[in-house]
Amino acid sequence: MNKLNPKVVLGVAAHPDDLDFGASGTMAGFAKNGADVHYLIVTDGSKGSSDMKLSSAELIKIREEEQRNAVKEVGGKSVTFLGYPDGELEITMALKKDIVKVIRTLKPDVVITMDPSMLYSAERGFINHPDHRAAAQATLDSVFPLARDHMVFPELFANGYLPHKTATVLLTNFNTNDFVVDITDTFPNKIAALKAHASQIADIEEVKEWMGEIAGKIGKSSGYKYAEGFVRIDLN
Repeated sequence: MNKLNPKVVLGVAAHPDDLDFGASGTMAGFAKNGADVHYLIVTDGSKGSSDMKLSSAELIKIREEEQRNAVKEVGGKSVTFLGYPDGELEITMALKKDIVKVIRTLKPDVVITMDPSMLYSAERGFINHPDHRAAAQATLDSVFPLARDHMVFPELFANGYLPHKTATVLLTNFNTNDFVVDITDTFPNKIAALKAHASQIADIEEVKEWMGEIAGKIGKSSGYKYAEGFVRIDLN
């Protein structure tokens, strides 16, 4: 597949840190090549802590600040928080409308999100968080056909949010990929972005080793030291 050289990139994920685990090396590479990189975080991240003394309101503030700092580490332009309750995300038209509004505002060439078909990985021993799947499916629906069609959400159109056709979607899927991005030069950005999520990561050196192993395996077949892999969809 041809390499991508987008001007505007939008990453959409359920929680703060999701994009940084899955795609921050790629995001940093796009930014270094001149792209405007934006993050859209759908939930408020209010449940992601084992600290029983920490309130959800406190955690929201912490995780939003961590995500802002992480976006700076990859050279991103902005991060938007939709604030849906963590752990309760459902695929609704209201959610899709919120995502469509951002897509029509930013007009991305590339949208990056998780693969909603990834239900679990027996090999890796995890079940994909339902918020991940809901955010990803709502994003795909928003990219096509909702952001494209002016008669969808006419109130947005009436207020100047004009239709937009995204050219390419990249889906993170830990089980398979058909498009590999060299992140050898931006791997330090990826680790710096993850380090920003201190409330979620107790040992950054352990995560660095783990991420290095994963990125090394993905990159090996393409001759890269480190890489991130995606399922790529080029839209007609």
